[in-house]
Amino acid sequence: MIRSSRSATDCIAEGYGRYHYQENIQFCRQSRGSLYELMNQMDTALECEYIDKNYFNDLIEKIKIAIRLLNGYIKYLKKRKEDNI
Repeated sequence: MIRSSRSATDCIAEGYGRYHYQENIQFCRQSRGSLYELMNQMDTALECEYIDKNYFNDLIEKIKIAIRLLNGYIKYLKKRKEDNI
């Protein structure tokens, strides 16, 4: 879970450092994949009773917010890419 969460932010940072919009978009997509991976790991933690339902619900909601924000950023990057063609 630690690796998935760190991968999400690492990919955003790496994509931001790229010079081309398409590369940045690709790294953001990888970040989104890491967030979905984290959601899956949260499900497993709940099933194994490592965490309680309230904690699970709180973290899942925060992950979903991060995904929505990331989707908005990807949409923004696509628009910028189209405007520069």
